[in-house]
Amino acid sequence: MSSTATDVVRLLTVKGRTLAVAESLTGGPVAVEVTSVPRASRAFRGSVTACATEREHEPLGVDATAPAANGAVDAQVAGRMAVGVRRALDAGRGVATTGVAGPGPQDGRVVGTGFVAAGGPFGVDSGSAGGGKVEALRLNGDREEIRRESVRSVLALLLKELAGEQTGNERAQDTERNGGF
Repeated sequence: MSSTATDVVRLLTVKGRTLAVAESLTGGPVAVEVTSVPRASRAFRGSVTACATEREHEPLGVDATAPAANGAVDAQVAGRMAVGVRRALDAGRGVATTGVAGPGPQDGRVVGTGFVAAGGPFGVDSGSAGGGKVEALRLNGDREEIRRESVRSVLALLLKELAGEQTGNERAQDTERNGGF
């Protein structure tokens, strides 16, 4: 269990939030990392491991034309997976991984190319995925190192989003302190 996973579960629990995980690139370790934290079941709804591109369509609601356009290793696919798993498992947050761990390229993408996404009710900005954030990865190492770093990356992205999220009361207090209205 990592300290990042512990912090994620703590923040989800304190904020009364829930999490669902969709894994393609990683094949299960994100869910394992989260559920290794004691009392994770208070926040963790479940996971979908969809390594075959066609399996991302039905359970995750990924548009069948999206992977056809750019392949399954794509920012939009990662974002749609995060949103789809969130909806499928009725969670407040969804995270997803997609990419190429090796040993060879896939869909014209080199080994180490990947995308991680965190979908939830936080602000939309550049790199967004329907109320979330997508980050591109370019990783080095063997298959296991790429998968391990992808797990670390998606949990770090979620932690960053959760830590930056303010409740309505926190926003009001911040506005008052800074002279706003």
